[in-house]
Amino acid sequence: MIVADYSEQALQDLIAGSGLRFEVGPFTVCLQSSLDKLAADIRLMYGAYSVSTQPFADFHVRLDQPFGLRRWFRPQTNFTQDGRTPFKPLPLDQSFAMFEWGLNWCVSSQSHQYLIVHAAVVERGGLALIMPAPPGSGKSTLCAGLVARGWRLLTDELALISLELPGEVIALPRPVSLKNESIEVIRKFAPQQVMGPIAHDTAKGTVAHMAAPRESVQRGGETAASRLLIFPKYTPGSSTQITPRQKAASFMELADQSFNFNILGELGFQALRQVLDNCDCYDLSYSDLDDVIPELEQLIDKSGESAELVGALVNSTAAVDG
Repeated sequence: MIVADYSEQALQDLIAGSGLRFEVGPFTVCLQSSLDKLAADIRLMYGAYSVSTQPFADFHVRLDQPFGLRRWFRPQTNFTQDGRTPFKPLPLDQSFAMFEWGLNWCVSSQSHQYLIVHAAVVERGGLALIMPAPPGSGKSTLCAGLVARGWRLLTDELALISLELPGEVIALPRPVSLKNESIEVIRKFAPQQVMGPIAHDTAKGTVAHMAAPRESVQRGGETAASRLLIFPKYTPGSSTQITPRQKAASFMELADQSFNFNILGELGFQALRQVLDNCDCYDLSYSDLDDVIPELEQLIDKSGESAELVGALVNSTAAVDG
């Protein structure tokens, strides 16, 4: 059973009562809320996700209006997780965005069974393209564009690097967060994609989310082998430029973009080292999605062919030695 199998009213009743438990990548989320409109937004953006019948959940979260005058005067919403309130209230019309930001906080602060890096990850032909970047770099815009052109979405925000499977990225497909001008860019570039509610005047400006494709959600249990590490930068009016980058500098940047590298210590170091061993590293400057996407497709296809050749040579040498 998936979330969309519920009618909007049935979903609203469930969320207002015992809670909706649904699978998001390797996690189970239990959502409860007294907010009327949130159920419709969840059904729109998480309709393809499996409903869990188990009582256990990794994260129990609630969104509710504060008590008192704030229920009527400039109404707000609170996010709580297991009784904790990590954020200040936000305007009521930012409720879905707050759910997304709150879930980011849950994963990044409590899931130390993975190395967590602030990066988007997409997959083509079984190979993962990892895009770490600070806010404003155009990472999410490029991620959304690649996904709209058939790449599998693993994550837009939190790359989960396995500590047990060397170089493997765990899928965490969730809505892609778009900000300000990026919203209209993706609407024009990929009008077929499902877009969620627009939140105005947030701390990040205007925010909207693009739903993860159904296939990406259904393949949420599949990992992908890290192969390309791209550091994107949106530069208005520029042509696409892809230049090789030193692995040592890339390692340091990845460690800096990680939420728990220092917490994991040696485990985090080894996980990151394996990613760098697997990946070719590049800096990317772009302004046009129609121009940059074919370049990245050629790059990862060529990278995959190179990896297959190296693997074949290794196997051949091992056979001769044997």
